[in-house]
Amino acid sequence: MTDFIIHGDPDLAEQMARYMRNQFPFVGAKTPERKLQTRPLIKASRRWSVPEVLQEVQAIYAKPEREYQYAAIDLARAHVRAYGQEELLVLRPLFLDRPWWDSVDALRPLYGDYVNLHPNELSAVFNMFAGQDDFWLRRVAITLQLQSKANTNTDLLSQAIEADLHTDEFFIQKGIGWALRQYSKTNPDWVRAFYASHPGMSSLAVREGSKYI
Repeated sequence: MTDFIIHGDPDLAEQMARYMRNQFPFVGAKTPERKLQTRPLIKASRRWSVPEVLQEVQAIYAKPEREYQYAAIDLARAHVRAYGQEELLVLRPLFLDRPWWDSVDALRPLYGDYVNLHPNELSAVFNMFAGQDDFWLRRVAITLQLQSKANTNTDLLSQAIEADLHTDEFFIQKGIGWALRQYSKTNPDWVRAFYASHPGMSSLAVREGSKYI
């Protein structure tokens, strides 16, 4: 396929690694520069088959520096219109490859894009993440509909939140607050009613979710 390489600034790489608590090495390419370098790759990928795209996404994602995970996600999202549920399942393991909020929250919109293109498949996509043992996958179930606005399925949103209502995990509670805050822009009355009917929610979820109500 390709020998895709991202070039960056070593001094910037150290700063970026520190920002991410030194969990991952970086090349040292900020988002605009990384996207500029990724553009020829995405352009070339228009000639590839879907299996070739998925193969390249997985190969790029496997590289050690964090920018490669972001670039692989950009490549994957560029082909969402060509996917079915099978492709989504192929890509799902990437959520658990060196997971942190940055990669998980960057890959999740791919699934949101797919749901918006195929609204009748929302439940099937939701079930790829809801009830999973790993909390990062359950965070995706909670935040899956961030882009859905008035099309949000509140039954599924409630199901995802209620399953982790008292989970003592920062990123779960942050995700609950994020999902409720986002939906409050569309339906603040529903969010107020949800809070009223679920006393004892974490202060983090309440604080994050009630910013606009």
